[in-house]
Amino acid sequence: MPTIPSSALLASWRSGLADGSIVPYLGPGVLADVTSLVDGRAIPATSEQLILAMNGGRPMAPKLMHEFSRAAMNVELKRGRSAVTRFLDSIYAASHWTRAALHEWLATLRPGYVIDTNRDTQLLDSYAGTPHVLILGCARLGGTDHRFRLYATDGSGYRAISPTEADTELPLLFKPMGAPLPQASYIASDADYVDYITELMGGFAVPSFVKVRRRGRRYLLLGVRLDRDTERMILADLVHDAAVGPAGWALIPEANDKERRLCQRIGIEIVEADVRALLAGAATS
Repeated sequence: MPTIPSSALLASWRSGLADGSIVPYLGPGVLADVTSLVDGRAIPATSEQLILAMNGGRPMAPKLMHEFSRAAMNVELKRGRSAVTRFLDSIYAASHWTRAALHEWLATLRPGYVIDTNRDTQLLDSYAGTPHVLILGCARLGGTDHRFRLYATDGSGYRAISPTEADTELPLLFKPMGAPLPQASYIASDADYVDYITELMGGFAVPSFVKVRRRGRRYLLLGVRLDRDTERMILADLVHDAAVGPAGWALIPEANDKERRLCQRIGIEIVEADVRALLAGAATS
């Protein structure tokens, strides 16, 4: 059974998140308690949930069920890239969902830098009315090596900006897999991931001011599983230049050998707990 982290560890995480020395790195598990306000269904967040939602609730061929990016590539080849974008917009832009308890907790701390690998808008909602810079991952663009789109808000609305216009003192919200707002941009299909990861490894998917902000930071991985190579490669690159000893912590109940090896290699300590345990501990500390 997942255990509640110690009160001392919880206190250090809370203070680190609040002062910016610890960066939350969010995965699908932080949305596990989110449901539709219309019909009560769970928000599709994991790979399998997204595949089933994209295919009308029916499983796809076994080779396509292996990973959402593979299933999305199949849909893209048959119906065009816009079909995948329309599907993701229908989930994350046009539907109404309850708030995730983890997002409610983070909103009380307002970290200065957040990495959110989900494609929903709850993180944006947490900073609504607060000036910040938003970084959305993008792929397969012509005319530029950059694999990000930048937006700034003074609290009233987003406007597209260039890297030189970014106010680096503001909170940075980094959504590498994209989001529907302010303009839909997603990393979804195999082709998207190949392009994005290639440019990420080349240094073109992270703005220079983020590279400065992330130096010496520690990370708290929440709702993240590291079974698949894509997630593992993206994590390893996004936490580059992290602090030494430790580089952070990952809440992973029953972590497997792959996850343990990766975390050991990049200096992340595994804590045998999940998001619910974190929130339960935070509520009592």
